[in-house]
Amino acid sequence: MTKIDLNCSTSGIRLDVFISENCGKDYSRSFYKRLITTGMVTVNGQVPSKAGMILENGDRVEVTFPEPENSDNIPQDIPLDIVYEDSDLLVINKPQGMVVHPAAGHHEGTLVNALLAHCGGELSDINGVIRPGIVHRIDKDTSGLILACKNNETHLALADMLSRHEIIREYRALVYGVISEEKGNIDAPIGRSSSDRKKMAVVKDGKSAVTHFTVVKRYAEATDLLLRLETGRTHQIRVHMGYIGHPVLGDPVYAARRPKFGLEGQALHSCSVTFVHPRTGETMHFEAPVPAYYEEALKQLNPL
Repeated sequence: MTKIDLNCSTSGIRLDVFISENCGKDYSRSFYKRLITTGMVTVNGQVPSKAGMILENGDRVEVTFPEPENSDNIPQDIPLDIVYEDSDLLVINKPQGMVVHPAAGHHEGTLVNALLAHCGGELSDINGVIRPGIVHRIDKDTSGLILACKNNETHLALADMLSRHEIIREYRALVYGVISEEKGNIDAPIGRSSSDRKKMAVVKDGKSAVTHFTVVKRYAEATDLLLRLETGRTHQIRVHMGYIGHPVLGDPVYAARRPKFGLEGQALHSCSVTFVHPRTGETMHFEAPVPAYYEEALKQLNPL
């Protein structure tokens, strides 16, 4: 383990802010908060009660960094549809059915396994050894564009852009029923469902979530939508569309009893992403057309 001793020369600064400003920018503030809450930080020899503790001039802060974790993730030579790549990041068009990172029941065949083989050791580790390179995730049965980072500096910059809603992400989705409005906004907080902890739901004390949608085409049984995420909550589009009575076609969680129209998962595709490159300052825009499974579902629908 590595230890760093720091002396606070001012009063009124939060402990987590002080550590993140003085221990380098290779890790996020959430990483430093975890060090505090797990007892890896002391102030004047005592473990603080909270990450937001206010420091005084002359306080001595000791930060202990744990040894790097060993990863059981296996590099696997899995073909990737790489839309863009440079020395800092990749934009990947993920197929439906591919899990983003290893989890219970999915230890191999994930996007992370493929990235490890493709990039070698050049992946950010902000999110730890389980999710190297992963800034944001999309569900297993959601297809389309996802960003991955090769270094921590790029990861932190993109994560900050995400938190400030500066990365524009658009999706295509087929939803049950005919939506009469040409466009609309859904502003409803999302949190863990009280009736089923495996599901997310619109809940009063949830995290702010905003989704914008525009109708692409209407069918007798469904509506094809273009959606833009203002926030990025777990299952946000799936939960929001179910909340307004138009769940996503084929969704095995939020529309399990509805007709599947030949789908093996939800008809949800990350079709475009726009962001400013952290190193070059260039505005980057990438698109991915809807894949074959989505086209096949469209063929199952009847025109109005």
